Amino acid sequence: MPKTPLKLVCVLGVLACTVANAAQVSEEEELAMAYGDKATVSIATGVRQDLRRAPAVATVITAEDIKATGATGLDEVMETVPGVHVSHTADRYFSTYMFRGIASMTTNPQVLMLQNGVPVNTLYRGDKGEVWGNLPLENLARIEIIRGPGSALYGADALAGVINIITKTAADTPGTEFGLSAGSFNTQSAWVQHGGKLGEVDVAAYLRVGGTDGYNGTIDYDAATRLNQRFGTHTSLAPGSLKTGHDAIDASLDLGYDKWRLRAGYKLRDNLGLGAGVSYALDPVGKEKSERINADVSWSDPQFARNWGLGFNGSYLAYSEEANNYNINPPGIKIGGNTFPNGMIGSPGRWEKQLRVSGYATYSGFAGHSLRFGVGHDDLNLYRVRTMKNFYLDPNTGAPTPDLAFNGGAVVDYSSRQPHLLPHRRLNDYWYVQDEWNFARDWTLTAGIRRDKFSDFGATTNPRLALVWDATVDLTAKLLYGQAFRAPAFNDQYGVNPTGDGNPNLKPERIRTVEAAFAWQARKDTQVNLSLFQYLQSDTIRAVANAVGTSVQTFQNTGKQDGHGAEFELVWDANRSLRLTGNYSWQVSTDQTTNTDAGYAPHHHVYARADWRFTGNWMLSPQLNWVADRKRAFGDTRPDVPDYTSVDLTLRTERGKGQWSFAASIRNLFDATILEPTLFAAPVAGRPDIPTSLIPYDLPMPSRSFYLQATYSL
Repeated sequence: MPKTPLKLVCVLGVLACTVANAAQVSEEEELAMAYGDKATVSIATGVRQDLRRAPAVATVITAEDIKATGATGLDEVMETVPGVHVSHTADRYFSTYMFRGIASMTTNPQVLMLQNGVPVNTLYRGDKGEVWGNLPLENLARIEIIRGPGSALYGADALAGVINIITKTAADTPGTEFGLSAGSFNTQSAWVQHGGKLGEVDVAAYLRVGGTDGYNGTIDYDAATRLNQRFGTHTSLAPGSLKTGHDAIDASLDLGYDKWRLRAGYKLRDNLGLGAGVSYALDPVGKEKSERINADVSWSDPQFARNWGLGFNGSYLAYSEEANNYNINPPGIKIGGNTFPNGMIGSPGRWEKQLRVSGYATYSGFAGHSLRFGVGHDDLNLYRVRTMKNFYLDPNTGAPTPDLAFNGGAVVDYSSRQPHLLPHRRLNDYWYVQDEWNFARDWTLTAGIRRDKFSDFGATTNPRLALVWDATVDLTAKLLYGQAFRAPAFNDQYGVNPTGDGNPNLKPERIRTVEAAFAWQARKDTQVNLSLFQYLQSDTIRAVANAVGTSVQTFQNTGKQDGHGAEFELVWDANRSLRLTGNYSWQVSTDQTTNTDAGYAPHHHVYARADWRFTGNWMLSPQLNWVADRKRAFGDTRPDVPDYTSVDLTLRTERGKGQWSFAASIRNLFDATILEPTLFAAPVAGRPDIPTSLIPYDLPMPSRSFYLQATYSL
């Protein structure tokens, strides 16, 4: 491990010296007020319980944690989670959440995203949506994360991990709050949120409008440069700038009455830049737009009858993605024997609806047992697809042609002639059973099983077992086993693009994981957690070339990946004014097909933060993030991805109603060079001078940046 930057050591040293003579450790209640409720979690079983006894390896991030990090969106918060590294792709600057070395460098379908317990993964790619544009944080009450499999409770896509975004209710936002923020890259936003009563109805509402020009780091060599080298043209826009800006609107409404709750949300991302381009060729023109509308209604009664509890949920999600003239390759580009005077232009679009209904019952009439039964039905419908472009792909070779006879070089509708995807509808019926059995003093065995039956690729059954032992008052040990699956995304099964044809015969990806975890209250002021894991991932879905020398690919279940590692966490309340938080993660993942490192994800990752409260209501929070030992994928001969250490600093003050509160944050304080790995590309025969990557010098991350925030509470 390289030496920690000297300046950070000085900052932490000053903090420690300043508080050395402060008061003794505060009471548990005071810490909970300062840092939020981190002692309980609901994502592990569906009901709230002690985090240390939950039958999963879970992390809780409170609203107070989020403020301390100075994060500007969910992507930055996820980097603080043990075992998780947030990378980005060149295509759209899309963020991928790598859990325990499980990395998919163009999409992120192995992680299930929930909002208030309802899945929000999209159907086309199976992830949070290619037009992501990050997620604001002001309206989040807490984030609960399972590191490891979660399909026994949550079904499809809970393969590597589960993230549950819990929004604020009226109880979390008493009164009205206005906020303004501004910062680097011309980033600006304004929001208002309110919590209160309307008669007997609890009401929470939130509205945020903002935008950013985004980080504009330089790309020195792109896919068009590679084509220029091959075919002797000069069309590339590299060196040139990334395009990562977007405009955003976020809104939500939460209504609670007795045992009923209604939630609704809206998320718009418009004019989203395409990073280094959708085909890794710089594109200063193309933009994308996504729109998400969601609503869910739920009813629950934990004491419906003696020993019985009941509940149900119904939800609706409408999601769309629309492109505005991708410049897939710049004007004048030559590919093979074809020249494209106007460049290769495309404007795809997709519209989907998801309807879900579910119900559950709990029963506690058997001594020592807590039973939970659940059933549900999902109606997943990608009902409309649009394909606009000015070129045609040869179905035999995958080579693009200008197709001047059909469109004269203009962008026209190819939706009936060569769509990139056909509409499709998938139905799923499922049931699950779970039993928490306290079979002896200090021992609990949680056993669960879920069966999903899909209309297009069949059924899958996923069990889990968790043995939890309260060894002493201060030490809890867990032994966990779980299976999970990732359903083939609609593009994997039904895409009709010759460069990545769908395969309707695909099976779901699968994983089996064994974990051991320990939660130790070492002292009243010190919490230590350790988790060890080993997994085997199989039937991985990848695009595989149909023949040597052709760009035609078909998605196949191919290969296996195994991994193992450890995650260590420490929280030390040095005194009532200073809390130190840190974690270290280590993992090794191997592609069994090539018997080489799976690549991309860091083998070592350290995160550390100090929260120092001083002069009443001020808090200073420096944090460090060290990412190291990232290997290349098989066949990629470039040197390993460089390690980096970044330091952030946040200063904030929290004041009461009728007063302004302020926060200032510096990200990447020492302006470290941060690069995320780019994909490997097959060598060009006879041309060793051409790099084996479309963007060989990796993807630059933001340099030093500054952000200010002001909030006013009524």
